[in-house]
Amino acid sequence: MAQLIKMQDYISRYEQDIYHYPTQFARLKKQQWDKLLAAYNAGELDRLYREHTTQVKFDPHQEEPKGLFKKVKGMFHRTGEQEGEAEELLIPNQTEDTNVFSLRFPFRPASLDELKQNFLNQLLRFQMKWGSSTLREKSFVDQSFFLDERLRFFLQRFPDTFLVLYKPIFLLKNAPVEVEVILLTPVDAWCITFLEAEEDAAFIGSSERFWIRRHHKHPDKKVLNPLLGANRMTNIVSRLFELYEVNMPIKKVILSRNGYVDYPEAPYDITILDKRTFPEWFERMRAVSSPLKAQQLKGAQALLEYCQTTSSLRPEWEADYNLTEGNEHAAP
Repeated sequence: MAQLIKMQDYISRYEQDIYHYPTQFARLKKQQWDKLLAAYNAGELDRLYREHTTQVKFDPHQEEPKGLFKKVKGMFHRTGEQEGEAEELLIPNQTEDTNVFSLRFPFRPASLDELKQNFLNQLLRFQMKWGSSTLREKSFVDQSFFLDERLRFFLQRFPDTFLVLYKPIFLLKNAPVEVEVILLTPVDAWCITFLEAEEDAAFIGSSERFWIRRHHKHPDKKVLNPLLGANRMTNIVSRLFELYEVNMPIKKVILSRNGYVDYPEAPYDITILDKRTFPEWFERMRAVSSPLKAQQLKGAQALLEYCQTTSSLRPEWEADYNLTEGNEHAAP
């Protein structure tokens, strides 16, 4: 499952420490899947569900977060370095943000494939929360993202070592610029622009401002040349990588999973993936087994540094914040 390190202008805990959270997520995912699979094979899912349905809550006014979380008794029996893992499994909202690894499935899985899909759905919620909150702050996520097929495609169909920026908004010279999808693999960066319409639609490419979309059931229609957005996105990534001395190849992609792209004179630096070429590329990407790389994380940090972020202090921390602010101005 790829990791959502940035979504639009929502705050992300990957912004806080890109060198910590990706490896932590992969470790937590493996721990939980191994535990779930063992219970499934032993016919003990009911027992496992009962163990994981206890809600763990905390009072943010008791003490500072780090000390508090170390005392919380969660679903993991932990020692040493696992202390930090338990901290991040708890999203501090006492009304709705329960432990997303609680394995609360809406129905009993009837097969191993169904169990896997349910588990991925739990992880998707987990990623959406990590991609829109920190321990103290959160962003208000548009509900459409929870139903976004393209976002789900990236998060659920690619390896854990792939990092996704989904429609991030970059601030360059105080001007916000929204792009589409940046996929950071351990070896390269993919700047992806979607070009999709009805099933089997055909797009006639050119160097003009508009391309032609053709379909056997609909009249021809002009669509904005996708290279305009793809070039803009690639230029931003290239400039930031150069600024931070990130040594990583950048690939520019036009993606049409359900249609065809006809552009014989396409620029040499563009990769066109349509219904004919996408399946092979997709399987090749899914087969990548390389671990996270230093240049990949360095590149992610470079991009996150220039992403716009809008967030609010979590209500449960506001009292502490206001108290601290008041003490700062109090007489000694």
